[in-house]
Amino acid sequence: MQYFIPTKIIKLLLLISFSLVLTLSPYALADKLNYQLAHINKNIDVDGVLNELHWQEATRVAVNYQDEPNEKGTPPVKTDAYIYDDGHNLYVAFVAYDPEPSKIRAALRDRDTLWQDDNVGLVIDTFNDERTGYEFYVNPLGAQGDIRMTDTDEWVSDLSWDAIWDSAGTINDHGYVVEMRIPFKALRFAQNQADSTWGFSMMRNYQRDVLYQLSSTGFDRDIKCSLCQFDKITGFNNLAPSKNLQLTPTLTALRNDQKTQVPGAWDNGDVNTEVGLDLRWGVTKDAVINATINPDFSQVETDSLELDVNTTYSIYYAEKRPFFLDGASYFKSNLFELLYTRTIAEPNIGAKLTGKTDSHSYALMFADDDNSNVLLPSNQGSGFASLNDKTKAAVARYQYDIGQQGTIGVTSTHRESSDYHNTVLSVDGSYWFNQSDTLNYQIAHADTNNSQFLVDNYNLAESQSDMAYALKLTRDKRDYKLYATYDNIGEDYRTDLGYQEKVDYEKVGFGGGQTWYGDEHDMLTTWSYTADWDKTWAQNGDLLEEEYEGYMTFQGQKQSVFELGLLNRYENYNGNFYNQNIGYLYTAFRPTKDLRLSLYAEYASRIDYTNEQLGDVLTTQSQAVWDINNHWQLDVRHNYSHLDDYQGRRVFTANLVDFRLYYKFSMRAMLKLILQFEDIDRNEDAYFYQVSEINKDYGSQLVYSYKINAQTLFYLGYSDKGYQDDSLKSIERDQRTFFTKVSYAWQL
Repeated sequence: MQYFIPTKIIKLLLLISFSLVLTLSPYALADKLNYQLAHINKNIDVDGVLNELHWQEATRVAVNYQDEPNEKGTPPVKTDAYIYDDGHNLYVAFVAYDPEPSKIRAALRDRDTLWQDDNVGLVIDTFNDERTGYEFYVNPLGAQGDIRMTDTDEWVSDLSWDAIWDSAGTINDHGYVVEMRIPFKALRFAQNQADSTWGFSMMRNYQRDVLYQLSSTGFDRDIKCSLCQFDKITGFNNLAPSKNLQLTPTLTALRNDQKTQVPGAWDNGDVNTEVGLDLRWGVTKDAVINATINPDFSQVETDSLELDVNTTYSIYYAEKRPFFLDGASYFKSNLFELLYTRTIAEPNIGAKLTGKTDSHSYALMFADDDNSNVLLPSNQGSGFASLNDKTKAAVARYQYDIGQQGTIGVTSTHRESSDYHNTVLSVDGSYWFNQSDTLNYQIAHADTNNSQFLVDNYNLAESQSDMAYALKLTRDKRDYKLYATYDNIGEDYRTDLGYQEKVDYEKVGFGGGQTWYGDEHDMLTTWSYTADWDKTWAQNGDLLEEEYEGYMTFQGQKQSVFELGLLNRYENYNGNFYNQNIGYLYTAFRPTKDLRLSLYAEYASRIDYTNEQLGDVLTTQSQAVWDINNHWQLDVRHNYSHLDDYQGRRVFTANLVDFRLYYKFSMRAMLKLILQFEDIDRNEDAYFYQVSEINKDYGSQLVYSYKINAQTLFYLGYSDKGYQDDSLKSIERDQRTFFTKVSYAWQL
């Protein structure tokens, strides 16, 4: 196999990165406070009550700043935080005072769903590299939210990361109290360093008519990075040795029933029982090995549906499976998504190593797959194809931290079977010229040998090989933002383990905007405008698209947001040009503390991609989330769209309803009902080929869950699916599943 790498371009990028480090002087930030972490050899009862006397010996940190809506303003409420370690765990407590405890917003929550509640949190930069960190949040009743985040270009949160830790909260006459116990084995940090220093900030989100974001830091909006403004805490020099080994056996049992004819009788399937084992071993404080044997990669909760009518590109779904989530941020490159793990559908085994030593981050993963899919892109659309073969996959990434905020990284992905392979090699990086100006770049080369199955069934060439480039330059200030982008994606560029839905194009874009700030009591707390222009060509030089967009955004009381925008798009589809004008608005607000409403509405002249003509489209997306009380929650989403052709005929009318009702028995136990219904009515006379007038899909799921932590849990549930087309008089169920799952995390 001949594999060509454009070494001149890669060397040029390396030269640019290192020369910037040598020639540009580093920028200075304001002095940070440095705390000494108290070391106390005593545990606590995590009950949300500060009745242990040794809390008085802990390091006290005052949450003295209001960051939102006012910059470095005075907090409307008092918050005290306390922190200490005992060599095994990090202990954190918050005393959150509130003059009106009846207005505290909180309910029993599943993990990572507390963001609309009052909550307090610890954000820590364990490597003190001012690039990555962990966030731990707790609401007043003890619900948890944990995040892995990066700050190399802007603050990017990864909510899929889950750790095993303890929390509790109680509401009292003066506000509420929260306690956390975070095992050091749940974190990654520098190895064998006495008196280590970590960056940290204590946070509080105070939910009232406006959202007050409070912190112990006091952030400067003219400085793009947040971690670089954190205070420091020194200590962590009495950490006890630990095996840091976690074994999680899993038992899954399910039965799938189907109907061979619809309508008809059920064909009951056999009960399939699977036993799997996940291993997580902290080899050092900063490196972790994950392995899985016969893993349970079944997805318990149904994905949120999206209307897939009148679109030419595939729908993206987030990863939810534990093996792929742990250490996922170590595989992320700068501007391209080279690893999209949902393309690995049914692995039997998997293993990976992720870690960081000083300025060096590294990640390596291997997995097999019994049901491999690849995304086949073009500049007109994309869709997933089955490889119809078992494959093996390997991914590797190395990243080096340059200067105060810059990075440079190398990523390689490889997937192969007996007569197929896809290999990608990429270099990416970022550089901070100063506190506000950053440059991001990435270059990648892909080489593919398609199997005979792909060649015969998807009309692909036997061999494909091409390049992809991307640049992004931004200036991000307190009052304005400017940016310029450039993308060049080759026609035969394909990342079979990644997500690249569009290829064969070259695109340039420029944009920016300005923001004004009001006071926390004003009707409008912020208002801004943004304008953007971009132009896209095919690799042969043909114009694909030119787009102008402008919108205004207002934020104010009742936690309201209102956005109004206009867009003009001149688009080439299959050799014909269409001039599309799109107007849209988005609004969301909280009329009461327990109810949040949102609406997106769009009226536009858009392409009818099926009939290749211009039509008038009306689209709405509405959602209501209602905390009926601490136990009951209702979440309803409705999407609507219709398209009329140039003759005024209705081409289609589409409705989608996603209904979710939750009952929380406690913080650990929950019953969840999900109902999903999609109805697309098509006008047969408005299509140039035969279509089904009735297109209805239905799905339901009822699940009981009991979760001690992110890995120790129990599920028992039922789900089904059904449909209706022109041949059926009503919706008929044709699939149903009964399932249960038990897993337990043994920590050694």
